[in-house]
Amino acid sequence: MDASQVGALRELLSTTGWPERTQDFARCLRASARVPGSLLLFGPPDAEPWHFAAHLDDESRLNALPEIAPTLVRWDPPPGAPSHLRVGLDRLEAARRGEALLVVSEDAAPEGLLERVDDARRIGATIFALDGDDRELRGLAHESLTVPAGESLVSFDAAQHLVSAAAGEPRARRGLRDRLAGLLDTITGPPAG
Repeated sequence: MDASQVGALRELLSTTGWPERTQDFARCLRASARVPGSLLLFGPPDAEPWHFAAHLDDESRLNALPEIAPTLVRWDPPPGAPSHLRVGLDRLEAARRGEALLVVSEDAAPEGLLERVDDARRIGATIFALDGDDRELRGLAHESLTVPAGESLVSFDAAQHLVSAAAGEPRARRGLRDRLAGLLDTITGPPAG
């Protein structure tokens, strides 16, 4: 889906609330991923979010926003894979305050995924969930966007396109979350890098 198709989709959905929900979610995600390498992307072992990672990477590159270029965390990366496809679960264990973990799971998240997300949250990462109505995953997330399986207006795939496009949009103004994050950084210092 290219930019014109995303624009047409937003126009079609303009009275449904979906464009605003995806933009709000993307704005929060972008505010949490403030430095390059701080956005981790994770999903179930049988549905790693490759597609979403590619779109976020495109938005990062096209809009000069290195902070939204995701690090795709994989369950069992092959040793000979390119470096950007070799990031394993140990990266989740190294997650820290100032980093964002975006979990993309259309189906109910497996127990192992939930445990790893909970560990990353306890360490201090900000958790985002793009889910298909998974109450347990949403319970771990600081921010979530749910696309229920029976949703007739937006597919899970379309929601990913809307979120990635919104993440790449220029900021019109600093919102309350951005101002609070800046204030916290002033008080406590920037996230450890």
